[in-house]
Amino acid sequence: MKTFLFSLLFLISFQANSQMLSSVYFKNNSYELRKESQEKLDSISQLKSNLTLRIFGNCDPSGNVELNKKLSEKRAKAVSEYLKEKIGSNIKLGNAVGLGIEKQINDNSTEDLRSKNRRVDVFIEKTFAAGEKISRKMYPSFLSTKIATMKVKDTFSLPDVSFVGGRHVWLPSGKANLLKLSKILKENPSLEVELQGHICCDYDNFDGEDLDLKTFNLSWTRANAIKEFLLKEGIELDRIKTKGLGHHNPVIYPEITESDRIKNRRVELVLVKK
Repeated sequence: MKTFLFSLLFLISFQANSQMLSSVYFKNNSYELRKESQEKLDSISQLKSNLTLRIFGNCDPSGNVELNKKLSEKRAKAVSEYLKEKIGSNIKLGNAVGLGIEKQINDNSTEDLRSKNRRVDVFIEKTFAAGEKISRKMYPSFLSTKIATMKVKDTFSLPDVSFVGGRHVWLPSGKANLLKLSKILKENPSLEVELQGHICCDYDNFDGEDLDLKTFNLSWTRANAIKEFLLKEGIELDRIKTKGLGHHNPVIYPEITESDRIKNRRVELVLVKK
């Protein structure tokens, strides 16, 4: 039952987004697939769209560079070989690549953080026809929606708050609306929110690279930049959560113009408590 529910949720999510990332995790110094990893890969193999899977193995920085590179390659190969036996003709397997410690997504300062880097990322991409493009409506604006009509878990947009490519610095046009956001939160002290960051264009990584910080968590650093702004404005820390969603829930895909890319470099807001 657990596997079935996971598969159903995965299928619904994939159909909504048209591109997904799924990651499986490994014990220290191991490339053996655990049961929960196999169940997750089984769910991927059941997808019915025409897809391409690209596989990237990773390690935490324990051990030397050469051994980590080989271990990441073995992890990628283990996932690729498992999927090869499961997928149908509609799914194409791309290269399985070991990245070693090139794409760390955090600072490895705790065992929990190190475990997030002992992983294989499976990028799942729908095959698009020439000129085909998806475009979804923006969520309603948090700034113009009446508080009385908002519901917990609803998602809202922050209009005109976009970011410089590869950075967690917002464009000057966003400052006025961030001040409006601060004003609404000050006037409604019971509200708690989660800021969810997004990126454009980087399909070879778990998340985008923050060029200023040299880390691969750009969607999170964008959300966190707005959090830091709100804290300076006097909003209490326990009212703001942050989350990075990478490029896996685009407004427009694939991005063809700079306007497309700007729309995807954004932070959205989920109402956590009212």
